[in-house]
Amino acid sequence: MRKPREEMIAETRAKLVAAGRHAFGTVGYAGASMDDFTAGAGLTRGALYHHFGDKKGLLQAVIRQIDAEMTARLNRISAAAPNRWQGFVDECVAYIEMALEPEIQRIMFRDGPAVLGDISQWPTSNGCIAALSSSIEQLKADGLMVGIDTEAAARLINGASSHAALWIANSQTPEETSRQAVDAFRTLLDGLRAGKG
Repeated sequence: MRKPREEMIAETRAKLVAAGRHAFGTVGYAGASMDDFTAGAGLTRGALYHHFGDKKGLLQAVIRQIDAEMTARLNRISAAAPNRWQGFVDECVAYIEMALEPEIQRIMFRDGPAVLGDISQWPTSNGCIAALSSSIEQLKADGLMVGIDTEAAARLINGASSHAALWIANSQTPEETSRQAVDAFRTLLDGLRAGKG
């Protein structure tokens, strides 16, 4: 029995994204060829062009998938914290520390910006700002964060964490850089905490 067309399309896309993710994660964007994706997925170049347009389109799809996985992980980390403030800090720090993971480091923080440009201009960036804004509003409502403009704080925190991750991903000593970045970032966040005295 034949599968419905929508299911076949979804399967084809999933195969191409998986093959692209494997290639980008192992040999990098520049080293990955169209044949790597299609052979890995058992598909033709035509299927790749049809679904993603080109290699850059496939990279965008892979980044969307990884970004969604990172968001789910961060939500679990935040939810597991003993209180709302600690959850916020743990989530922000975990995002920075993800830059140590080889696949995320290469695809999200090295090749992604090199191919797609400024990370703050990616389509997923608006979702990050919205999520941060929601967390900040809740922290302020609970009296846990100082009075600060919500959007400004969200954009500054997002920018600081993204640039920290980029710094780690491109460092000659990523573990050491991660420690430096996380220590400094914790200090920055602590400055936004209400009622420390």
